[in-house]
Amino acid sequence: MLIATPQSMHFAEPLALTSGASIRAYDLSFETYGTLNAERSNAVLVCHALNASHHVAGVYEGQAKSEGWWHSMIGPGKPLDTERFFVIGINNLGSCFGSTGPMHTNPDRADGQVYGADFPVVTVEDWVNAQALLLDRLGIQTLAAVMGGSLGGMQALGWTLQYPDRLRHAVVVASAPNLTAENIAFNEVARRAIVTDPDFHGGNFYQHSVVPKRGLRIARMIGHITYLSDDVMNEKFGRQLRSAVAGANEGSYLYSTQEVEFQIESYLRYQGDKFADYFDANTYLLITRALDYFDPAREHGGNLTKALAAAKAKFLLLSFATDWRFAPARSREIVKALLDNQREVSYAEIDAPHGHDAFLLDDARYHGVVRAYFNNVAQEVGV
Repeated sequence: MLIATPQSMHFAEPLALTSGASIRAYDLSFETYGTLNAERSNAVLVCHALNASHHVAGVYEGQAKSEGWWHSMIGPGKPLDTERFFVIGINNLGSCFGSTGPMHTNPDRADGQVYGADFPVVTVEDWVNAQALLLDRLGIQTLAAVMGGSLGGMQALGWTLQYPDRLRHAVVVASAPNLTAENIAFNEVARRAIVTDPDFHGGNFYQHSVVPKRGLRIARMIGHITYLSDDVMNEKFGRQLRSAVAGANEGSYLYSTQEVEFQIESYLRYQGDKFADYFDANTYLLITRALDYFDPAREHGGNLTKALAAAKAKFLLLSFATDWRFAPARSREIVKALLDNQREVSYAEIDAPHGHDAFLLDDARYHGVVRAYFNNVAQEVGV
């Protein structure tokens, strides 16, 4: 069994951010799996999505239910094989899983208060720059690959543009070159649920010893609806009533407007409650904004082909037929722009029923494509 060991690296030097602000005295949490070879050619960076972290694989010693969020993908003998590759997961700046974020002490404040609402705006570009600095410290100049799903895929794409000479391959899963207006709208509704929670206190809820859990619950429920396909929701829940309610109301439709009656309601409330217990509200606002802002074509008049001209890596892109949040058409936009630039691209569209969450699941066809691709990468780098 792959045992994971959390690590942390401190940076005293200020990090200049895209916004024009900077952050100093920050820490990045990370984990590594496998062994870096003598040539330092087998490193793979895995970038995480919205509510995940640096814990991408393995388990923590003595904690049976602590699998990394991509444990089906990464590990000994798995598609991204840690017996061949040295895999690195880094928690993004502004997150709430160890790296410096809104809940940490603001070194610019004399009163010792945490950042709270004063944490600076961060972007995908800022995360990529911070990741590059950590890799410098690890002595890794060139990555065999950068891989990520959803928001992590945007980071992988960002790597190919910001550091085109530092990676050989980019694996972009269930992602997009930017968010559609509909996606931005979903993010905004979720953010409004948080900021209008009476316990939010303008983002400084830490000082009031409260957490805006109601807003976080609703934000997670909204997000979860968009991650699943209609087919999966119907298959798992349909219009089923909870058994206790169905028994009590058999032959009657005199249901309460407050009680949880349908199975899907129960599921969403469970997901919302769980999320509100571990995720930070300010982090949610920061990360969804970073999602909204990502758009490498913006500086090129909206021309994605021009934007991706800087990329030198070889690409694997994967999408899922029922993913309506990051639809296959968005991946195909990237594929076309890369082909227009005569880059080497592989693309697979998986007919999986699970919606956006499919990128986290163990689908044999999906994993087969990734395994085959990394077998080729392994041959290329000699591992």
